[in-house]
Amino acid sequence: MRTAYSVETVRAAERELMARSPEGALMQRAAAGLAAACADVLGRVYGSRVVLLVGSGDNGGDALYAGARLARRGAGVRAVLLAPGRAHAGGLAALRRAGGSVVSDAGGAVGLVEQADLVVDGIVGIGGKGGLREAAVPLAEAARRGRGVVVAVDLPSGVDADTGEVRGAAVRADVTVTFGAYKPGLLIDPGREYAGVVRFVDIGLGGRVGGSPQAEALQHADVARLLPVPGAESDKYRRGVVGIAAGSARYPGAAVLAVGGALRGGAGAVRYVGPAGGAVLARYPETLVSERGPARAGRVQAWVVGPGAGDDAATVGEVLAADVPVLIDADGLRLAEVGAVRGRGLRGVPTLMTPHAGEAAALLGVEREEVESGRLAAARELAARYEAAVLLKGSTTVVAEAGGGGAVRVNPTGTPWLATAGSGDVLSGLGGSLLAAGLSAVDAGSVAAYLHGLAGRFAAEGAPVAAEDVAGRIAEAWRSVVGAGV
Repeated sequence: MRTAYSVETVRAAERELMARSPEGALMQRAAAGLAAACADVLGRVYGSRVVLLVGSGDNGGDALYAGARLARRGAGVRAVLLAPGRAHAGGLAALRRAGGSVVSDAGGAVGLVEQADLVVDGIVGIGGKGGLREAAVPLAEAARRGRGVVVAVDLPSGVDADTGEVRGAAVRADVTVTFGAYKPGLLIDPGREYAGVVRFVDIGLGGRVGGSPQAEALQHADVARLLPVPGAESDKYRRGVVGIAAGSARYPGAAVLAVGGALRGGAGAVRYVGPAGGAVLARYPETLVSERGPARAGRVQAWVVGPGAGDDAATVGEVLAADVPVLIDADGLRLAEVGAVRGRGLRGVPTLMTPHAGEAAALLGVEREEVESGRLAAARELAARYEAAVLLKGSTTVVAEAGGGGAVRVNPTGTPWLATAGSGDVLSGLGGSLLAAGLSAVDAGSVAAYLHGLAGRFAAEGAPVAAEDVAGRIAEAWRSVVGAGV
């Protein structure tokens, strides 16, 4: 599992390690790792043109020392100083000794950046807030236009390390080399998009990063450990039964897609309640269809309510009154009363809400753009307000635990092709099935998002994909995870 820590936590760990280490040792380790990553990107170091964008902090020092290493291997290295009087003195001296040169006029360096084979972003460190300062903006734009690969030091300048927010101009990196610990802003959009490929360099922090992580991202092995596996004595009821209360005369397809996701999610059986029973049976004859309403449909271990439900508030209320885990999606989010959802949480009955950014904005009473630019804060706020786990769908899907505390799970899988009608209905069914199989709300949401993202990748393969195609590739995604976890 990738765990990401706040700036404050990382800096505290670095201070403790620096107190036990020779002076400058951490910076030299960081510079060595950065130089190695740059050399890998370049392929051939000798004769390459490297431009360092150097600010006044330790990030600038890392860039200068790494530049010195590249210069000793034959690269032509030029450092553009954005704060000439405050550049790292030791790094600057090392670069000059290695044959590198310095450009103090940042305004005249745009052409150098455009023609470089490699641009190293050492402008602002992890403590930076807000967008780039005016003098740095033309250089960031030149790096984006230019021919060279852009490598960010620890974090792209202009990205908030703790949240991934980008408030103004920022460097768009192809590769980010981060040191000691992951930062939340590297895992969460829009920061994740600006970071490109993230390479981790161990500078010796190891287990010294104390406190709780702010964000974490499951990997294949983590998901494999969480997946439900039937035993020799299992039957369909012991494996869990998930109820799907979804669809309407206007949106029968939502019910079909939710049931399709649920059937592939690990539960032993799926019960369907709603007006789309005929459409569901025509596509999935193994479904247990009831016309008697959720309370009299038969035993279930979890419910999914809301996809395509229209204005059926009565069904939503009936499902929320059940003392089993409930996943609320789509229309159900609009129809669910805050008090009813909070009451479940206070009674210890798990609830998982799965809004996209627009739905989350409506629930929070803010603009959609605010949710999209601050996904971490939005998910936590919803989880606290509703006392429910929240899976906030989007370019980075995040899962917050009920109450909004603890580490937020960040989903690393997926593809932009998943932004298609019905994809969320499949995800809801899948998540509900995992709830019925016994996973906690956070684990069910995280595993569902992971498998759904993988299935989307497998289905799309670089081309448009339909929601039914995604459902059909869940088993393949499941097998890929289990195979990797063995």
